[in-house]
Amino acid sequence: MEEQVDKLVKKTWEKYQETPKSKRLMIAVSGIPGSGKTTLAARVAQRVNDLWRDENPGLASGQIATFLPMDGYHLTRAQLSAMPDPNTAHARRGAAFTFDAPAFLELVKKLRQPLCPETGTIYAPSFDHAVKDPVAEDLPISATSRVIVFEGNYLSLGTGAPEWKEAAELMDELWFVDVKEDVARQRLIKRHVASGIAANEEEAARRADENDLLNGKDIVQGRLEVHEVVHSRDDAAWKAEEQGIDKERDQ
Repeated sequence: MEEQVDKLVKKTWEKYQETPKSKRLMIAVSGIPGSGKTTLAARVAQRVNDLWRDENPGLASGQIATFLPMDGYHLTRAQLSAMPDPNTAHARRGAAFTFDAPAFLELVKKLRQPLCPETGTIYAPSFDHAVKDPVAEDLPISATSRVIVFEGNYLSLGTGAPEWKEAAELMDELWFVDVKEDVARQRLIKRHVASGIAANEEEAARRADENDLLNGKDIVQGRLEVHEVVHSRDDAAWKAEEQGIDKERDQ
């Protein structure tokens, strides 16, 4: 996938340079669970920051790109329990209806507002995998963050809650990571066992089939037209980085 990443980094850097200083360049990376979208989004943000630091050697610790996962917009376990069918809500956690789409749209609208001298830091929620719930206002997005690379399952969704489509239409770029279902399934099984979400491969496979890949069908069938389709292919460097990101995310 390195060639595809190089192309996207180049495109992002060029679009950033063309973006007025009063605006942010906003990119949404989506795909089914196990597609590799998290690795792609994080890699692009990191490499854009590397390019910026190369041009600004006196600001070695600075950055202009922010990687922003939408995990923090999971509904809390208490909110799921308050739903009309709490058992289904908990069992299907990760489906589009178990996310706070209106709150995510509110964040996107804030980030879409013009940048000015008075613009302050905006905070997004993160997700604490130890307690299995979001953490409010945990991810800072400073006024100097001119490139936002969002990552999440439903960022190019045109069906379901209307807020998903509205948020997608506010993005400058929509990218979709395409992957074969059997490849995603094997990745998910390994991930669920390694993170302790599942006790063994049988339990992990059941979770993948009854939750992740069901959500994946909704993601594919409801997908809007996107600017870039990235075909997920493994190589040694990519797999090593993806495993590192998965480990960090699941801790």
